[in-house]
Amino acid sequence: MFESLKEKFISLVTSRLLFLIIVFTGLCVVLIHRVFTLQIVNGEEYLENFNLKIRKERSIASTRGNIYDRNGTLLASNVLAYSVTLEDVFEPVKGKNAALNDNIYRLIKMIEKNGDEIINDFNIILDQDNHFQFAVSDTQLLRFLADVYGKTSIDKLEYAQKTATPDEVVEYLAGTKKYEIGGYEENAEHKKKFVTGLGYTRKELLQILTVRYALSANSYQKYIPTVVASDVSEKTVAVVMENAETLEGVSIAEDTVRKYADSVYFAHIIGYTGKISQDELTRLNEENAAPSSGSMEYELNDIVGKAGIEQVMERELQGRRGNEVIYVDNLGKVIETTERREPTAGNDLYLTLDAELQKAAYDILEQKLAGILYSKIINTKEFKLGDNVSTSNIKIPIYDVYFALIDNNIIDISHFAEERALETERAVQQAFEEKQQLVFDELRRELTETKTPYNQLPVEYQVYQSYIVSLLTSNSRGVLVESLIDTDDATYQAWKTDETISLNEYLNYAIAQNWIDVTKLQMPERYSDSEEIFQTLLDYIFEELKNNTEFAKKQYKYMIQQDLVTGKQICMLLCEQNLLDIPEAKELELKNGGITAYAFMMERIQNLDITPAQLALDPCSASSVVVDVNSGEVLALVTYPGYDNNKLANGIDAKYYNRLQNDLSRPMWNYATQQLSAPGSTFKMVSTVAGMQEGVITSGERITCVGTFNKIDKDGNPPRCWNRSGHGALTLAGGITHSCNYYFYETGFRLGTVNGDYNSEYGLKKLAEYADLFGLSETSGIEIAESEPQMSDLDAVRSSIGQGTHNYTTVGLARYVAAVANNGTCYNLSLLDKLTDAGGNLLQDYAPEVRNRIEVPQSTWDTIHTGMRGVVANMGYYDGVEVAVAGKTGTAQESRRRPDHGLFVGYAPYENPEIAIATRITFGYSSANAAEISRDIIKYYYGEDEQELLSGTASLPEATGNTGD
Repeated sequence: MFESLKEKFISLVTSRLLFLIIVFTGLCVVLIHRVFTLQIVNGEEYLENFNLKIRKERSIASTRGNIYDRNGTLLASNVLAYSVTLEDVFEPVKGKNAALNDNIYRLIKMIEKNGDEIINDFNIILDQDNHFQFAVSDTQLLRFLADVYGKTSIDKLEYAQKTATPDEVVEYLAGTKKYEIGGYEENAEHKKKFVTGLGYTRKELLQILTVRYALSANSYQKYIPTVVASDVSEKTVAVVMENAETLEGVSIAEDTVRKYADSVYFAHIIGYTGKISQDELTRLNEENAAPSSGSMEYELNDIVGKAGIEQVMERELQGRRGNEVIYVDNLGKVIETTERREPTAGNDLYLTLDAELQKAAYDILEQKLAGILYSKIINTKEFKLGDNVSTSNIKIPIYDVYFALIDNNIIDISHFAEERALETERAVQQAFEEKQQLVFDELRRELTETKTPYNQLPVEYQVYQSYIVSLLTSNSRGVLVESLIDTDDATYQAWKTDETISLNEYLNYAIAQNWIDVTKLQMPERYSDSEEIFQTLLDYIFEELKNNTEFAKKQYKYMIQQDLVTGKQICMLLCEQNLLDIPEAKELELKNGGITAYAFMMERIQNLDITPAQLALDPCSASSVVVDVNSGEVLALVTYPGYDNNKLANGIDAKYYNRLQNDLSRPMWNYATQQLSAPGSTFKMVSTVAGMQEGVITSGERITCVGTFNKIDKDGNPPRCWNRSGHGALTLAGGITHSCNYYFYETGFRLGTVNGDYNSEYGLKKLAEYADLFGLSETSGIEIAESEPQMSDLDAVRSSIGQGTHNYTTVGLARYVAAVANNGTCYNLSLLDKLTDAGGNLLQDYAPEVRNRIEVPQSTWDTIHTGMRGVVANMGYYDGVEVAVAGKTGTAQESRRRPDHGLFVGYAPYENPEIAIATRITFGYSSANAAEISRDIIKYYYGEDEQELLSGTASLPEATGNTGD
């Protein structure tokens, strides 16, 4: 047995297989050891090293500082909210655009289904006729186009790019060269052709384009998501999270959004925030030097101030961002976070405004405007302003009120044709369709057969034909190219000026002269003669008019005039579209004939159910500014109408923004700081100081007013006092009190008289010198945007009473009268009170600077104060004011067909002035109306009759007769 085993062992040892066995055994041992080492000993380390790790720096946004009024009332703050974000995680392969667009489309639908909106900060919007239009203009538009076409500056834009229409920009971005938003369809030759927007509505196309453009702008920051919608509801959050697996790159993020308290009252001052633009990014990063680490202060996802104080104080409110280092794998998933630096909250800003005074003044303005309207509306179809009718006696026909509700888009005429339209809406829609067919038939007959000269047409059809021409020449259409038209051409003049030819003749002539861009008419490629072009042009015109809102409004105007749409129907439309907050019984009373349409509408205006801003009739806007005369701090800066800046912050509500842009009352216009008009007789204190300092008048000299000032324009139209029969002999204080134009004509004449000869230019120079002392030569100093004032350069005599070419803002007049009130200290006004950090520690205490001091004898100021006190003492409606007030009224005529602007400047208390006020009512009929507003604001400031002052109903004018300015 042993011998047998021995022989086998010797045989194995001497065998050639031994070496191979040893080798394979050794290899197995090594392999097992290696596997053990890799998986057990160093498994975790090698697994970590195996995963691809990319190091990235990610910024953390800071919390924006709050804004308060002078008393600590919160005006702007941040609230926690949820945002929907999107990252471009799609691989750059064929079909990426279609997949990404579909992903965005489904996301948008989920967001909108729950009542939320995507952010619309794209510079193209849809107008009321569903046409694309630019939301910016001038330099901003060119910068946008440069970004679209990938140019580093606007100078590098090609002509075709610089003049691109909104449709062309959309076509370019949504086409195959960029985002490929649309689909393919087969043509007649069975070849597939890409069609922009195929499968989407124009709104959906624009929404997808907006998101794609934002993603593209943020593409270099691969791991920083783009915000698609902010401040979304919990329902939206739930839906998005439920569908997270199918919505690639979509996430829900916790964020803060800007909220404004009592937004309509402060919107023009505070402004709003929004997503940073490329221009803003560049500018802000240049202004705010980056830290030594080289990180940028601002990024493309940042929210910054877009207007008002939010924009002016951007750096102080923004705070400093934090950052962190993240590691992501090859799929972009964050796997590690290190080196985190927390952000620093922005500073808190306190304004000089008194929030309660600001709100009260706004409500007082609205109540008075409603009262003026109420007093001027008459129950008739039309009012004809004759040559001898004063603008102060202009009346408003109730039919104009009915139409105003359609003209200013309060009543939604597009809803009439919808399935959900109610009884009155359907009836009005049917009447409109019948009217439209009649109008179209008549217009086509005129353009092809009758060919009546324009000046022989009924006014209604003159309006229609004028609109057709304006439509063809509009930038969005560009069919009739204005730059090609020879304005000196006889035929053009016959149409434009003489109005002696028909529209048929004018359009055919335009075709012959190549003023028509036939490429906009979709003409066949073959050569077309002028008759064929004209017929195609006609088809184009009627196709464009068919769904044109502005043209529809013109038809509604005449339908109302012709009682095809009645006043009762207009009132019922307000009810059916839920535009009135009234008891159901009142609606039933109207429906059953228990109250007339006229009485119903007047009641709505009186109760402010329908506001002056909604009607946009004269007057519908006003402004008032209250200043601390001893510090230059602005206590109230009120513009009516206002707007809701909450709907523009954090992402623009496109529908609301479009409505603001088309609102005839111009709610985004800051009437207090941007509207310029003549100051009227409120300028006479400047003329007083100029006359006394130059020694051409004295306080005791009596000048006899005889009504007509015959020292200039003797043979033409000499200046006249408002009191045509004259005031008789007046002292300087009496001239101010009675607002005697003759007295100040004489002052202006003497200022311009050199060596016995009248020189208007010299007189204007003197007036300008003294106007400058009161700050009227430049903006007032407030931190937000303000129009540059204009001192008169025409006719020293008329300029001395605030006529000529004077143009000043309301806030500029407030600074001026504050300098009068405090005897010559002219401040640079300010809205800023103080700046604190988030912990309440004072960082900066702002104080208005003294611009200059007006060095004149106290006797001059005493004369002015006496005269101004006399003005108010003669106003019976000031009798109930507990503090003595001094002031000066003024009117400024802008048009002989519209009421004058009404102005008032004043201060209180008379004996020891504390506040100054300037009020202007645009087309406000009478300066007395402005004086009454100022009175009520002063009464509120001093704690008088608050409940009565803020009644919430129309405040009727109290003054009657000539106001004397």
